[in-house]
Amino acid sequence: MGRDRQAFAEAWDVSRETLDRLERYEALIAKWNPAINLVARSTLDNIWTRHFADSAAAFAIAGLDRGKWVDLGSGGGFPGMVAAILAQEKAPEIQVICIESDIRKCEFLRTVARTLGLDVGVLSRRIEETPPQAAQVVSARALAPLPRLLDLAHRHLAPGGHAIFLKGANWRDEVETALETWRFAVENHPSPTSPDSAILRIGDIVRA
Repeated sequence: MGRDRQAFAEAWDVSRETLDRLERYEALIAKWNPAINLVARSTLDNIWTRHFADSAAAFAIAGLDRGKWVDLGSGGGFPGMVAAILAQEKAPEIQVICIESDIRKCEFLRTVARTLGLDVGVLSRRIEETPPQAAQVVSARALAPLPRLLDLAHRHLAPGGHAIFLKGANWRDEVETALETWRFAVENHPSPTSPDSAILRIGDIVRA
């Protein structure tokens, strides 16, 4: 097992079967990436320490053990597909739905789900045109500024649900701006991939 895989296994306490699924996922990303740009080329060698670790942290912070998880603008599947892989082992009663408007990326996500034996729904449509999903968790990574994310999440959250957003170094400014038009409770958790980034857990979302 490679060093990055070993570190991931120790950090997130996952089984050999889960690691095998992640390894196969990594191989699919490498195969498809030249054609549809799933992740930045410069990060292909850091899939485990960057994309997988960030997504695993989001899964842990969400704290969901059953119900629906909707990933907005899934792209290459972060954090939604990693959440589905971890849920297979740790919380099999979670249903993951990925919403993605790019048809080629949807085909990639469906290929991943089929290859890895995951029951993941993939909706090929715009987030704002998708029927409300009544999800317990809505997630997004590198999708839009926080005020826009809250608008999208609000549409798809069930009462009492919460959002998990993976944000970069300017997350504090985004929270301040969002509070001009929204009211919400927010927890910020450090990202395992960058000391300046954060994973936000946001609940009680209402328009100001």
